[in-house]
Amino acid sequence: MDLELDDLIHGESRRYIPEEYFDLKTRIHDRLLDMVDLTVVENLDEQTLRSQIRVLVERIIREDPQNIPLNLTEREAIITEIQDEVLGFGPLEPFLKDPTVSDILVNTYRRIYVERFGKMEETAARFKDNQHLMKVIDKIVSSVGRRIDESSPMVDARLADGSRVNAIIPPLAVDGAMLSVRRFGGEPLELEDLIRLKTLPPAIGELLKGIVKAKLNIIISGGTGSGKTTTLNVLSRFIPEDERIVTIEDAAELQLKQTHLVRLETRPPNIEGKGEIIQRDLVRNSLRMRPDRIIVGEVRGNEAFDMLQAMNTGHEGSITTIHANSPRDALMRLETMVAMAGFDIPSEFLRRYISSAIDVIIHVSRMTDGSRRLVSFQEITGMEGNVISLQEICSFEQTGLDAEGKVKGRFKFHGVRPRFMKKFKIHGIHIAGDRFSPSETVEV
Repeated sequence: MDLELDDLIHGESRRYIPEEYFDLKTRIHDRLLDMVDLTVVENLDEQTLRSQIRVLVERIIREDPQNIPLNLTEREAIITEIQDEVLGFGPLEPFLKDPTVSDILVNTYRRIYVERFGKMEETAARFKDNQHLMKVIDKIVSSVGRRIDESSPMVDARLADGSRVNAIIPPLAVDGAMLSVRRFGGEPLELEDLIRLKTLPPAIGELLKGIVKAKLNIIISGGTGSGKTTTLNVLSRFIPEDERIVTIEDAAELQLKQTHLVRLETRPPNIEGKGEIIQRDLVRNSLRMRPDRIIVGEVRGNEAFDMLQAMNTGHEGSITTIHANSPRDALMRLETMVAMAGFDIPSEFLRRYISSAIDVIIHVSRMTDGSRRLVSFQEITGMEGNVISLQEICSFEQTGLDAEGKVKGRFKFHGVRPRFMKKFKIHGIHIAGDRFSPSETVEV
């Protein structure tokens, strides 16, 4: 069976995989389940289980009635894949263990794509059939108490390492089940990592520390995969240990390191369509939990109104993220979300409410080479007529691409001294006055 399975396991290229390979693996897997006592399995550690599975699989291969010849590489590949089937998530497992993979996209059982270093590539891995893929999806979502079936064909879930999972199945997905996994590393990035990766320069890093310590209300905006959650995690590092933090998310993925932390997660409706808990319910409840900081993973609906209320009623230092193409678009989306809550509020009053609640908007973006940049840092200064006024403190300007296709550009300050410097002074945070000079530029 000349399958070049070593490449197959590591997903390095796309190759034709004979159906007989999947048939053999299915036979071995089914036979293994017949031989294993699942009650005993629960009490064994993973290393012991892997060694026991290896012994059993080698025995099953020897006793296979079809006696398909396998070389050493193929035998090792099948053993590894069977171990991943029993203990992990099958064909996804090698990519979940690969620290260079940031996204895993399953387009039906036939194709698996991964993103490495900002670039998408098709792999050689695949599922046997749609039923195989559905088993893995069900294993993922059931581990966090969620379900997916024809009556509830969409689900958001998470893996043990915090990676975000979205699945959608027929009848909504016309061609078959689809699965998306947004990876999160074991150790979350720190500010020094963002500086090293040229996401932002040290001068802006100082400002980020300051706005969190000074308890400004912050919105992080950006597109999908732009690094909003990563930025939020980094900002959370500067919240003092003695402050009580309440986080609210659809699927818990934030990686805060503080100990005085309350993590809340929404709940979908049960099979009877009852018992749903949405983010708005959790935001309201959090106000009764004596929080010093409220962090909403992402506002995307009518919970925006309750978040603004919290920011306007003494819960300073709150942070959230929002999907938007620019800081101005983020404000427009917030206004739309509050309107979705069904409150008949005049637009001018609503904009004044937003402008008094939010202090700073940080906009992050994903560049053409896959890198992430903090592209705009803006302060809300109030109202001018019926328009929320913004002033840009610093920004990133792309100047071109280098010989390797990497984005070139520069971070620059705009000569504007932020109004929040008064709060910095109150909290004992010192930033040099010449920091905001237009001559302050950093080339990357």
